[in-house]
Formats: sequence, C-alpha cells, structure tokens
Amino acid sequence: MTVPPLLSIENVSVDLPTARGNLRAVDQVSLTIGAGRTLGIVGESGCGKTMLSRAILQLLPKKAKLSGRVLFDGQDLVGLKPERLRKLRGRSVAVVFQDPMTSLNPVLTIGTQLVETLQEHLELDGLAAKRRSVELLAAVGIPAPEQRLTQYAHQLSGGMRQRVAIAIALSCEPKLLIADEPTTALDVTIQAQILDLLAREQRRRHMAMIIITHDLGVVAGRTDEVAVMYAGRVVERAPTPMLFKKMHMPYTQALLAAIPRIDGAPHTPLPAISGRPPDPTRPVQGCSFSPRCRYAAGLCYGQKPVLTAAESGEHQFACFHPIQTAAVIV
Repeated sequence: MTVPPLLSIENVSVDLPTARGNLRAVDQVSLTIGAGRTLGIVGESGCGKTMLSRAILQLLPKKAKLSGRVLFDGQDLVGLKPERLRKLRGRSVAVVFQDPMTSLNPVLTIGTQLVETLQEHLELDGLAAKRRSVELLAAVGIPAPEQRLTQYAHQLSGGMRQRVAIAIALSCEPKLLIADEPTTALDVTIQAQILDLLAREQRRRHMAMIIITHDLGVVAGRTDEVAVMYAGRVVERAPTPMLFKKMHMPYTQALLAAIPRIDGAPHTPLPAISGRPPDPTRPVQGCSFSPRCRYAAGLCYGQKPVLTAAESGEHQFACFHPIQTAAVIV
C-alpha cells in the first residue's frame, strides 16, 4: 500500500501585480515530500524559493493570485478559512525565517513569545508552558535557558536568536518545518551548528523538513531530495545522491561551481554565472536560462523545456542540451 505524501504541491503558480506588469514569481511548480523526509529547494535570490514557501503557508501578499493546489496531510490549504489556517500554522506547519530579528518580536521577552505559542496551540497553563520553554531552549543548545526567558531578542547574538526561532518553531511538534535560508546572516561555524541542530531535531521528531537555500553545499549531506529552481520554475529535481552523482541542468552545474572549495588555493576566484537573472515581468520566450547558458542553441531560444525523466524516473530536468557531469560533493 502506497503511503500518500505529507505535502503535495500541484501546479502551483503565484502572480503578483506590479507597476511594470504581471510578475510570475512561481510558475507551475509541482513537488512532494513524505513524512520524515527532507527536501532541499535551491536557487539564486529571486528564483521564487521564498514565494513558494509562502504559498505553502498561505502567507502571500494580499494582491497575489495563487493557482494550483497545496495538499497538506490530506487537506487543500488553498481556500482554507483563516481560522483553520491560523490553527494549522505553528501547530502542524512551522517556519524558521532567515532573519530572526524580523521574526522575533522586539518588545516581548523570549519567554513571553515561547509561552504564548505553547498556550495558544497546546493550551498549556502558565507554569507548564514556562517549564516546557526552558526545556526547548536547552534542547536547541542555549545555555542558562531560565535566564534567557527574561531577555529580549536584541540582547542575544545572531546564532542565539536563530536558535530561539527554531525553539519556537519546534515547540508544538510540527509535522512539517520550513527553514527559509536559516543561516544566511551567520558566520560559517554557526551556520554548521544551526544546520546540524535542524537535522538532529528533524530525525528525532521524525518530521518532514524543507530547507530553502542558495547554496548546494548546504543540501549535499542534509536532504533526501533536491529541487533546483530558476525564474520561478523547477529546472531539475532528483534524490540528493543521484543529483550530485550526475547533474544534467547547466544551471545546477553553475551553482555547484560557485561554491568555495576547501582544497582550493587562497584567493582563487570563484566561477560566476555570467549575465543576470531574467526580469520576471518580461518572460523570456525560450528557456529562461538560455541568455546565460554556454550550451544554449536552437530550440533553447524559442521553446521552454519541460521536466523530463533522465536515466531514472526519479531524476528530472528541463533542458534541451543536458550535460553529463559527475559532480563532487563539497
């Protein structure tokens, strides 16, 4: 008997009205993730990663137009009443944003924010909620958790603030955690600690997790599957080991090449992706990556490639001239 996915995104598109015309931020994206699995969504800034996560959470701008279906645990979130969505967010689906200074309330103590979350979703009394808050802060590696309850976000370091945000997200034992660029503003050492913390808690709680990042190195050893996005579309998706063994999309190859290598000589210039991402209000007629792709020719300039299965049906790519590259995990 086949177990249905916990989350199923079906042909989701997001359109935003702008002064320059309609902006398609997400274009016909379909993805699934099973319970206890980890999906990495990778791409440059502006490729639609965060807007896709907001579509899952139903937290789109007021004038945004959403089409397609977002099925979570058997129910379609699109069109769900606000009261039911409010109860679902935090309780069943939680999110960790890239900047905790904007997601944490600056005028409330850390303890107040944790306690209110627990009381709202789990209906704990004040004493039980405070005790649970201390346990959560300790679980995410914050020293002297009782003392931290009385502090405000500005009194903590960037790494500590992100750990608090993770504690709040995990407080109600969600089935799905969305981590949207959770380490962008942190130094390399703290980045590794936060990513390891998320991976540990994901395994311990057997929750599904989506990691959104621009860095292929982040998802290399921490995800079960990777979806690469460009100009609002998924251009390659595969189980993580399969993707790094043989990637087919030139854009995926370019992202990997841009990662600093630990064995590289000092001051070695990083390969840059030439050109600029396309203007989403002026869609390219052919493949969106064609103006920047060294392999582009013929069909690339006139038609948009669709996701096609490679050697395995699990590995799909959207390219008329796929490369045959064995990647090295950095």
